[in-house]
Amino acid sequence: MPSGSDTPRLGGQRVLLVYGLMGDLAVALQPLGLEYMQPLAEWLRAQGADASVVKLRTAESVAANAALLRAAILSDPRPALVIAHSKGGLEALAALLDPAAQARCMGFLAMQSPFHGSPVADVVVGAKPLEAAAGGFARMMRIGTEQGVRDLTTGVRRNWMAAAQGPIARLLAALPVACLATALAPGTARGRERLHLAAAQWMEKRGYGPNDGLVPVDSALIAGARHVVLAGSHIASVSRGPGRDPVAMMRVGLDALFSAAPRAAS
Repeated sequence: MPSGSDTPRLGGQRVLLVYGLMGDLAVALQPLGLEYMQPLAEWLRAQGADASVVKLRTAESVAANAALLRAAILSDPRPALVIAHSKGGLEALAALLDPAAQARCMGFLAMQSPFHGSPVADVVVGAKPLEAAAGGFARMMRIGTEQGVRDLTTGVRRNWMAAAQGPIARLLAALPVACLATALAPGTARGRERLHLAAAQWMEKRGYGPNDGLVPVDSALIAGARHVVLAGSHIASVSRGPGRDPVAMMRVGLDALFSAAPRAAS
């Protein structure tokens, strides 16, 4: 557990939480035993923060959700701390490239976000029946379309990050930005994490390196930002369970975000 000595006082602080792909659906299914980012919101509110979830259809395109997130940031004169998970981190990054949104933000913590893409998304989009099923499911559940998955592929993300290199550098100069990545190791997965472990081992065998079952560690890190790499699956930072403490992980990320230590080398 981090000391929290570098974390700013959260009393009265505006905090915007941004869900990843299907996070809205996971919350809707909470009565079935699922939870998603709820422990983080509860802890933040217990510290006195004004924490709220930005309402997005999580399977919509990154560009569409980034525009909505930008509007949410600008809707209140108070500067916001933005904490985003997975795909939500891509949308937050895109929103914060806007100078007006940057001026209304005090910091950005991205947790397990596939900035450089996910091999799992490549598989889904590469198999047309899987892509069609993903799109049909998203439409049926009213959370978006297949574009949400397409935007997570390594090719799309590689091109996006290359095109945004200059604006990203300016963002990093203007705001504290921290990236939290996780890696899942054999013997550590429990319960639902066993599915993530199978995917993690599949990715490692194909040369993607340490990963959390959906996002390689290298993909979750932005060069020039502050970096934290912890043990865990892709749900470790957003869901309680055996061996999982999402609040402790978020606090490590927040300490890195506001630490006076130098940023990670690119």
